[in-house]
Amino acid sequence: MAKARDELVFAPLGGVGEIGMNLSVYGYGAGGAFTYMAVDLGVAFGGDDLPGVDLIMPDIRFLLEERKNLAGIVLTHAHEDHYGAIIELWPQLKVPIFATPFTAALFEAKRLSEPGAPEIPITVVPLGGRFKVGPFDVELVSVCHSIPESNALIIRTPLGAVLHTGDWKLDPTPTLGAPTDAAKLKALGEEGCLALVGDSTNAVRDGRSPSEKQVASVLAELIASARGRVAVTTFASHVGRIRAVAEAARACGREVILVGRAMERVTQVARETGWLDDSHVFHGPDMYGYMPPDKVLALCTGSQGEPRAALARIAEDEHPDVTLNRGDRVIFSSRTIPGNEKAVNRVINGLVTQGIEVITDRDHLVHVSGHPRRGEMEEMYGWVKPKIVVPVHGEALHLFEHAALARRLGVKEVVTLRNGDVVRLAPGPAEIVDEVPEGRFYKDGRLLVRADQRTVADRRKLSFVGVVSVALAVDDKGNLAADPTVDLIGIPEMDASGESMLRLAFEAAESTLESMPKARRRDPQAIADAVTRAVRAAISNAWGKKPVCRTHVLVV
Repeated sequence: MAKARDELVFAPLGGVGEIGMNLSVYGYGAGGAFTYMAVDLGVAFGGDDLPGVDLIMPDIRFLLEERKNLAGIVLTHAHEDHYGAIIELWPQLKVPIFATPFTAALFEAKRLSEPGAPEIPITVVPLGGRFKVGPFDVELVSVCHSIPESNALIIRTPLGAVLHTGDWKLDPTPTLGAPTDAAKLKALGEEGCLALVGDSTNAVRDGRSPSEKQVASVLAELIASARGRVAVTTFASHVGRIRAVAEAARACGREVILVGRAMERVTQVARETGWLDDSHVFHGPDMYGYMPPDKVLALCTGSQGEPRAALARIAEDEHPDVTLNRGDRVIFSSRTIPGNEKAVNRVINGLVTQGIEVITDRDHLVHVSGHPRRGEMEEMYGWVKPKIVVPVHGEALHLFEHAALARRLGVKEVVTLRNGDVVRLAPGPAEIVDEVPEGRFYKDGRLLVRADQRTVADRRKLSFVGVVSVALAVDDKGNLAADPTVDLIGIPEMDASGESMLRLAFEAAESTLESMPKARRRDPQAIADAVTRAVRAAISNAWGKKPVCRTHVLVV
C-alpha cells in the first residue's frame, strides 16, 4: 500500500545518449528518503579517440552517496555493456547482486580469469523467477537476445509496475531457448503497466528483425558448400550462433576447433549451465593441423578486429596453431560495432590479400541483430499498453525515434532524458524533477581515471603534435652551468629547408636564457616559462604545429 507522500523515480547513470555503459537506478520512498535498486553495471569500449583507454565505466558517485540505501543490483544479462564494470566498481558498493544461472556462471569464469579480482557473491535467481529487492518486487521475463538468459524486468511497487525491457527482440524461431515470453507480457498489460523503460537501439529501422533460424540455415549452406577450410567468427557470448555453427559443421562432417580464450570460456559455461550438451563437440586449437582441410571448421574470436584476438593473428599469418590458405573461406557472422570499422577492415584486407574468401552480412544473411525493430516494438506496446514511456539504451537519434514511435502509438506521456536526470514516474504526471551526479571513468592500465581529468586529453594532443623536453642547469646567478639538453619526441627531424629541428630548439633555449635580464635569471620558474615559449614558437614557425614543450631548470 502506497503512503500519501510516496514517490517512484527513475534515473539513468549510463546508457542514455550512447550505446553501452548501461546503469539504471530506480528509487522508492518519500520526502527525499528513497531506497534504490540498480539495474546493470556495464562498460563501453575505448576507441581511437581515447588513446590508451580500454574501457569506459559510469561514475557511481551518486550510488556511493546513497550506498546505505542501495538494496541491490539486478543484472538483465551477461553482455559486457550490462555487467562489465562489476569487478572494478562493486568493491566500492558491496551490495547484493542478482542474476540468472548463466549470467552468474559466466561472470564467475570472467572473474577467475582476471588476476587479483575480488570475491563477489551473486545471488542466483531462476529463469522467470520473482524476488524482492528492498521495496521492489522484481519478476524476470525471458526475452530473446544474442546471449542466453536475457531478461526484461517487471518491477512492481505500490505505485505501479514498470517494465524495464533490457535488450530484447521478438524471434518466433530462436536457435537457443524459447521465444520471448509473450504470455507474461500480455498479463502485465492486463494487470496495468505504469511505465515502459525500453531499448531504443533499432528504433530507426522499420519492419522486424529476421530470425536466428534463418541465419542458421544460411550458415549451414555456406559451410556445406565450402571446399577448403572454413573459419567463422562471431561474438563469443552468442551461444545460439555457436550452436548453429557446430550443428552445421557436424551435418557436413567437419570438426569444430575453438580458437580464442573467450570462445573456450563461454562454451564451457554454456555446457555447465545446460545451453550446450555432449552432442556439441569442440576441440582445442592444437588439433587444427591434424584435420584435413575439408573436415575442419575454426570458430574464432575477433569479429570486431581486436588486434590480439584469434582472427587478427590469422589475418597476419601469425597465429601459432591456425593458418588459412588461398581458397579457404572466412565467415563474419557478426555486425561491425560503430567505431570498429577500421579494425575490422584491416583484418578483412589481410585475409583477402592471402587469397581467402571473406563473407560478411553485406553478402549473405549471416547475422541478425538482437534488438527489436519498429514492428516488434509496436507488438510489444500492444501487449503491455504502458501509460508512460522512457526511451533508453541508444544514441540521440535512437531515443528520438523511439519517442516518436511511442507517441504515434498513442502513449500520452513520453519522457526523453539524459544521463543524470531523475524522472518521477508516480504519482502525478511523469516529469524530470531532479538531477544527480553522472559522468564516466576510463580504465587506464590498472587505474580508473576521471574523464574530466587532463590525462587522456593530453595524451591525445601528444599523438598529434609531439613533445619537446628541455633541461637547463644554471648557477645561482642564472648562468648556464652546462649546455642545454634538448629531446624531441614525435617531431620531424628537419624543417622544409633541411635544418635540424633539434638545433632550432637548442638555439632558441640558449639564446632566450642569454637575453633575459639578470634579475629574472635568478627565478627558475621565469626561466622555464620563457624558454618554453621560445622553443615552442621556434618549432611552430618551422613546422606549422605547436608541440607540447616541457622545460626543467636545475639550480646547481
